[in-house]
Amino acid sequence: MTSAPHRAVVEHLVRQAVYQRLGKPMPSASSGPSPLVVNVSARHCHLTQDAVEALFGKGHQLTVHKWLYQEGQFAAKETVTLVGPRSRVISNLRILGPCRTLNQVELSYTDGIALGFNLPHRSSGDIKGTLGCMLMGPAGFFEMPDGVIRAMRHVHMHPTDADHYRVKAGDWMKLKIGGDCGLTLDRMLVRVDKSFKLEVHIDTDEGNACNLQPDTPVELVK
Repeated sequence: MTSAPHRAVVEHLVRQAVYQRLGKPMPSASSGPSPLVVNVSARHCHLTQDAVEALFGKGHQLTVHKWLYQEGQFAAKETVTLVGPRSRVISNLRILGPCRTLNQVELSYTDGIALGFNLPHRSSGDIKGTLGCMLMGPAGFFEMPDGVIRAMRHVHMHPTDADHYRVKAGDWMKLKIGGDCGLTLDRMLVRVDKSFKLEVHIDTDEGNACNLQPDTPVELVK
């Protein structure tokens, strides 16, 4: 049985069809070796196996709820409750798998305001000196001394995509977003790895600001 294409690929095809119907070419920056996919990354957390077992019980393994666009990455069925300052909480915080070597919670600026956090704006994995929190699961609590961030918007690239855009890991790009709420997002961090597929991640605040839809035109600019 053939699996259905990922939603991100479907959205790219929708954008392509819209441009064809309008008699316009897709933006040239999107016509590289891979389709340009832009996804809104909702609040989530990455956990170590030790943290998962503290929250869900000894030996517990994360189970797949939905496969993500990047190969081998998935949204787990398991969720946790985040307890912030003054006992403010976020329920049903999704865990992304597989397990990692550090614990990290990624929230939006709006989430930080609701929780009473002044969230540091960091690249994923750069958690030194960041805020901590308490996570609650069905089997217990897990205290994070640090690791709560607002993740920088970034683009995943395969080396062939990086060559096409003439950038390297650690460079910065711009994302031009069209439509009625069009805007340009500066300082898009470039991340390059042979395992990556071309994909931009923005948070929910950024996605809402530009009203990102499947047919919204997008373009990466160096």
